[in-house]
This record gives sequence, structure tokens and C-alpha cells, in this order.
Amino acid sequence: MRFAGRLVLGTILVLLFAISTLVWVSQRGLRADLEREIGRALAAEARLVAQALPADSAAWQAAVERAAAATGHRITLIGSDGRVRAETGLPAGTREHLESHADRPEVIAALAEGEGIAVRRSESVGRPLLYVAVRGGPAVVRIAAALDQVDEAARRARRGVLSAALLALLVGTLLAAVAARAVARPLTGIAAAARAIAGGEPPRFPRSAIPEIDGLVRALRQMHQQLGDRFDALRRERAESAALVESMVEGVLAADEKGRILTANAAARAALGYAPEAAIPDLRSLFRSKAPREVVDAILAGQMVRDREAELDGRTFLLSGQPLPHGGALLVLHDLTELRRLEAVRKDFVANVSHELKTPLTSISGYAETLLGETPDEPTRARFLETIVSNARRMQRLVDDLLDLSRIESGGWQPRPVEASVRALAEEAWAGLAPRRAGRDLRFGTRTAPGAETVVADPDALRQVLGNLFDNAIRYTPDGGSIEVSAESSAGGTRLAVHDSGQGIPDDHLPRIFERFYRVDPSRSREEGGTGLGLAIVKHLVEAHGGRVEVTSERGAGTTVTAWFPGPSSSRDRSVTEP
Repeated sequence: MRFAGRLVLGTILVLLFAISTLVWVSQRGLRADLEREIGRALAAEARLVAQALPADSAAWQAAVERAAAATGHRITLIGSDGRVRAETGLPAGTREHLESHADRPEVIAALAEGEGIAVRRSESVGRPLLYVAVRGGPAVVRIAAALDQVDEAARRARRGVLSAALLALLVGTLLAAVAARAVARPLTGIAAAARAIAGGEPPRFPRSAIPEIDGLVRALRQMHQQLGDRFDALRRERAESAALVESMVEGVLAADEKGRILTANAAARAALGYAPEAAIPDLRSLFRSKAPREVVDAILAGQMVRDREAELDGRTFLLSGQPLPHGGALLVLHDLTELRRLEAVRKDFVANVSHELKTPLTSISGYAETLLGETPDEPTRARFLETIVSNARRMQRLVDDLLDLSRIESGGWQPRPVEASVRALAEEAWAGLAPRRAGRDLRFGTRTAPGAETVVADPDALRQVLGNLFDNAIRYTPDGGSIEVSAESSAGGTRLAVHDSGQGIPDDHLPRIFERFYRVDPSRSREEGGTGLGLAIVKHLVEAHGGRVEVTSERGAGTTVTAWFPGPSSSRDRSVTEP
């Protein structure tokens, strides 16, 4: 049942209870008042009868008959022993057979206190009577009167009260319905507003003239405002947390207590090979290898795991995980593949540098010890000193190349591009290698296409690029061969190509020739003083300009190394964006 119906029903029940109580109390009070009034009147009549009785007891019957005829009441004269001396309304000869009235309560009260009153059913007339007894006459004079008047008065009063009560009930019910509607309407509006708040919709708050309901509406409106603020804060925090998790380089997986994946950031999907919208299996069935499965079982069992290394599809990951407070687990995957590769590169680099330095150091140390321990002839001494100087220069070139490479890779050097003449820079770089090509029969040429006479590049860097490429070409080009520099416009930039007619590079070596210390022919390169860093420096210098470098080669037909440099607009845009 709704609130309005309950309120109306409750009001009706209260009114019915109040009316019933009022009718019962009023009827009892009215009846008691009427009985007292009638009792006082009967007592007065009994005293008058007692005073009017003749002295002769034989005349008492006639006297009470006359009095009864005058008043219409039943009169009884009772002796002190309880025997009836005279009574109206009895057939002749039956008075002697009446039982003693000494035990009647009104008689007992009259003998003891002078007056007594009682209401009871009369055995002789068969209906309730009001008995009033006073002391007098033979002992007690008693008058009995029927209560018909009292009953009639009580019925009239009850009918009046019931009529008024019915009217009050109707009016009360109508007023209760109006009040219930007035109270229920804002309550219904409050309930609708609460449902709208729960559903995330804008609520409509009702208005009423009831202070308590208005206070409830104000409290609900304030609660809605606070909930909105808190939800906004939670949404912001959730968005920030999601953005933070999504931007992490570590893969993050969150699962519920059954292992179902709840959250997987882009790094985790990329590490596990799943597309952004692809479904990810349960955490227990996600991994096939033993090590990650043990980690998953441990964290789902409530244990914390820290820094457990595992292999996943050829990649190395560091796994860490912990159980969530309310069930489930959090797993973090840190990809160590690149770090391990860099560690391997570092180890190879240290080994290569050590190896590259060991040979000249050994030569320098050996020849120096020989010169210190012996006194060779002048030609031998000069040859030893030349060897020491040659190896020292070789070490110097290696250190210089390492410093250049480190400065470029660390960002300590930035190019300052300008328009430079390709032919002039190529000839300067070629002239700088005169000692290297002394006694060699090599042809050198420069060819520039129309519009490619200049290139936008740092002149010093381009000179170093060409010098390293010429150095490699000289080393692997036999006498009688040729080295040519060409330039042409291409894709909004300039392509510089250095072509030699040397022996060429095998195809299996081409992908690695730009690695540090990588040599196609290690023994020959070291004999000719190469550091193994020239092409690596070339690659980093070209890429620092925003360009790219590539190599093509054919066995017995020579090698071509091509460097592409962006045009003027691209170089200016890049110089603006660079730190």
C-alpha cells in the first residue's frame, strides 16, 4: 500500500477508535448521570411516602397503592427483619409468600446509612429496575422505577453522537486524503529525484510547504551536489590513473580473483602480441612457459613476487606482481630485451675497444722496451720509432672516433646546416687523404646533377662523412680503380653517393656494416689502420641532419654508399624543433 493510502487508513482507524471511545464514555456518563438524578427523585418520593404513612399498619397497603397510582412507581414497605409489609402491583394473598428482602443491597444500605440505591433485574417483573430505599415507615421504604427513560435517553444521545461522529469521520477522511496527497506528492517527487540520481540523470526536486519535507529536499539536493563533485573527482582520478597506466612503458595487467583480465595497457598488449581491442585470455592461461606461470600462480595465491626474469617469445621480461586488496592480482612486465641488447653491445664494445687498443699498445710497449733494453743501430732505431709513432697515431684516431661517436650519440653535437658546395667539400675531403693514397693509382671524380650543386648540411660534418667514405673506398679499391662522388635532387632533398670500383661487399655483411667495429675483412682493415668506426660515424652524422644512409654493393663491381640530406625547408623546420 502506498504512503497516501496508509496515511488515510491510519487516520480512519484513529477516528474510529476516538469515536468509539467517545460514544462509550459519553453513554456511560449520560446513563450514570440520569440514574443519579432519577435516584435522587425516587429518594425524595420515598421520604414523602414514609412521612405520609398512617399509624395503622393495616392501612399501609392502601396508602402505598394510592401513592403508586399518583407517581406511577412501584413502592415496597420492608420491615427490619426483611419481610415485605406492603407492596404495590402484587395479587392479593401473595405478599406472605415473598422471600425476605434483608439481603437486598439497597435495603442493607438504607438500614445502615439511611439511603441505598441499586440497579438489577427484577425477578417479579422480568426487567432491570432502579431501586431506591430510605429508612422510614416500618423500617425501610423502597421505590422501584423502570429504566426505560434512561435507555431511551441513552439511545437518543448515542444516535446524536454517532451522527456527529460519522460526519467527523467523513470530514476527517477527506482532510486526511488531502493532507496525504499534499505529503505524498513531494515524497513521490523525492523518490523520483533519488532514482534519477541513482541512474545518473539530472534530478528534479519537488517543492512543498512542509518544513520537514523541504529540509529533506535541501538535504537531498546537497547530497546530489556532493555526489556529483565526488563522482567528478573520481572520474578525474580514474582518467588520470588510466592515462598514467596507459603511458607506462611497463606492461600492466590487472585481473580479478578468477584470473579474468580487467585492465591491460598498451605496453602489455604490445608485449604479449594482442591488438588494442582483442580479448586477452585469463591470467592462468595467458602464458605457456613455466617461469611466468609460476609467477601468476603465486600472486593469485596471495603471494608477492618481485623481479622474476622470464623469457616470452624470444624476449626477456622482468615480472613483478602482487595480490590486490579485494581479490585479484596485479602483474607488471618490464621489457628487458633492449637493455639486454645494450648490455651485449656494451660488452662487445668494451671487448672491441680493448682488442683494438691491445694491438697498438703491444707494439708500442714491445718496441719501447727494446729501445730501452738494447742499443740498436740507427736504421733499426728509426724503424722502431716510426712503428711506435704509427701505432700511437692509430690509437689517437681510435680515441678521436670514439669521442666523436659518443658526442653525436649523446646529443652533445647538433648540426648547423648551411648551403655548401658539394664539389668543393668533396675535393677538400679527398685532398685531406693525400697521405693515405700516396703511391696509389686511383682516379677521383665529382658529378653533380643540375640543381644539386649544393647541399644543406653542416660543412664540417659533411666533410667528415665524405672523408670516412673516401677512406673506406681507398682501402678496398685496387690500383687503377676509380672513386666518384655524385649528387642529385631527390624527394625534397639531395642524394650524395660515393661509388668505388673495388671488390664489393658480400650480401650477408651489408646489414651490419654500419655497426661499430664491424669489419668485412678485419685483418686487412687493421693492417691499414682502420678503426672500424668510420661508417657508424657516417650513419649518425647523416641521421643527425634528418637524413638517411644506405649501401648497395656487388661482388667484383664495387660499392655505392648513398646519403640523403633534406632540403632547406626541412632543415629549417628541424633546426627550430631541435633542443
